[in-house]
Amino acid sequence: MSTTQTDVVIVGAGNAGLVAALAAHEAGARVIVLEAASQEERGGNSRFSGGIFRAAHDGLDSIRPLLTESDDKVLPRVSVAPYTRQRYTDDWLTTSMGRPPRELVDTVVGDSFETLQWMRAKGVEWELTANKLFDLDKLDRVNVIPPGGAIRAKGEGVGLIERLFAAVERAGIEVRYDAPAAGLITRGATVDGVLVRREDGFDEVRGAVVLASGGFEANPEMRLRYLGPGWDLVRVRGTRFNTGTMLTQALLAGALPAGHWGGCHASPQDAAHPPVGDLRMTDKLSRYSYPYAILVNAEGRRFVDEGETEVWLTYAKTGSAIMRQTGGVAYQIFDQKTAHLLEPRYRTGTPVQADTLEELAERLGLPDGALTETASAFNEAVAGDAATRFDPMRLDGLAARPPGQPPKSNWAQTLDKPPYVAYAVTCGITFTYGGLKIDTQARVVDTTGRPMPGLYATGEIAGDFFYHNYAAGAGLVRGAVFGRIAGRNAAARAAGDAG
Repeated sequence: MSTTQTDVVIVGAGNAGLVAALAAHEAGARVIVLEAASQEERGGNSRFSGGIFRAAHDGLDSIRPLLTESDDKVLPRVSVAPYTRQRYTDDWLTTSMGRPPRELVDTVVGDSFETLQWMRAKGVEWELTANKLFDLDKLDRVNVIPPGGAIRAKGEGVGLIERLFAAVERAGIEVRYDAPAAGLITRGATVDGVLVRREDGFDEVRGAVVLASGGFEANPEMRLRYLGPGWDLVRVRGTRFNTGTMLTQALLAGALPAGHWGGCHASPQDAAHPPVGDLRMTDKLSRYSYPYAILVNAEGRRFVDEGETEVWLTYAKTGSAIMRQTGGVAYQIFDQKTAHLLEPRYRTGTPVQADTLEELAERLGLPDGALTETASAFNEAVAGDAATRFDPMRLDGLAARPPGQPPKSNWAQTLDKPPYVAYAVTCGITFTYGGLKIDTQARVVDTTGRPMPGLYATGEIAGDFFYHNYAAGAGLVRGAVFGRIAGRNAAARAAGDAG
């Protein structure tokens, strides 16, 4: 067993951990980052993400200074409304049914844009999400980007992680790969370091600790235990290394559990998605154009409101709805009025096509007559002027309320222009919502309600931020905002300036 003394130990090398490492280094600390993965598999869930960072802003002119020169080709073709702190807060609290502590939400929202500016200064490059939402070459109008989902890392999660690691390497921060953290070194409630599991024992890395090691989404036993029946079988969108080890160890050391332990970010993924994330595909198996489709289960029945609101406020709960269907599978069905609106990621899939709904149902293995019956009832409920009022760029209010089916609140159009195109989808879990209780200083709180000296947390391991649902990009920015806070405070503790 070896022992290393440093100032700050970061557990996890995704977005949250690397931001924490950079912040601690900027504050003058000696930093070691522990990464369970090899160098080839590094980056955690962040590497598999679409790279959206939900930040408050004043519209396109305020975003423009963040962007790379390559976006000059896109800017004239898009519009982005301001995304105020109030609207951001409302979206967060609405999707989570008002449960997250307001002080945590206010911290993320208030620091969101400035954190993106700080990351830009560290070398992270930003771009608009325009090409992620639509194939711009197929649209001939100014395209409205939802303001909350307007900004993403250039190159998505892969680009984000490449540039954060480049910043870490420029700073001279040590990263130890194949170094799975397995426990905390404690004195009562005080944390003095981390144990790293080796074949023949444990190494010690001593210093103030920042946990940024993700949730338990890659652990089927914990998914079944906390999320319930069926969740042990779902596909994992991201890294195979987020097994909840340090979450469990922190709880055993006295940390207070917090948040929605029965909830998770789960979205529609291609039915051919592998059991865990594939670094060759990252997020290219996501299937998020369902607002322009009808979504039916193996019985040929609709089961959600596909057009409830913008997709970035519904996709993280739609996967859970699919998981609850027979076989954990569903089908997104488009006709030629909307097939051109499929986001570019659909090119990685293999659709089923047919000239009639009867033929499509047969090819999908749906019960005789069920899909035709569902589509007929839906079509009869669609407004007569839907074709002229349809606007895929904004909430258009085109609603359909077919009897015996869920409503469709926006973008309801008749399904009647063949050939029909269907994509089989399943549930893919991204991260879990339950985690450790932290305060606004990123300090982990113990079961007595007091901060645990020397222990900080950020990213998916921190609970109490999301309940039931999630607004796209809030997770990455949460990890970055609290990563900076955790890194600074851990460095201050190492210097003797904090508790």
